[in-house]
Amino acid sequence: QVQLVESGGGLVQPGGSLRLSCVASGSIFSINSMGWYRQAPGDQRELVATMPYGGSGNYADSVKGRFSISRDNGKNTVYLQMNSLRPEDTAVYYCNARILVYGGIQWSDYWGLGTQVTVSS
Repeated sequence: QVQLVESGGGLVQPGGSLRLSCVASGSIFSINSMGWYRQAPGDQRELVATMPYGGSGNYADSVKGRFSISRDNGKNTVYLQMNSLRPEDTAVYYCNARILVYGGIQWSDYWGLGTQVTVSS
């Protein structure tokens, strides 16, 4: 019905950059918020950045000034530009979107399968 597919993860050295992308597809009537979460081994999933439709980004304190979220609403796509990466940014990064499907009566949260980001020398 609805799919979120992430791309752009990989291995990068400390101080490097990566850009993640997430495309939402399917029977989508409208998308409210889109965002990124991450989960490191042994940790709970945590918010990285979110952006409401027509709004500005909200960031976890740990990534402020280094990460930037943006959206292309015409393409149902959200991006995460990650600069000055640190080893502690290593995690699986998940895309999230709050979506109203055609014929639906309530908003629902959808998740991608995740993309691995590893920061290591």
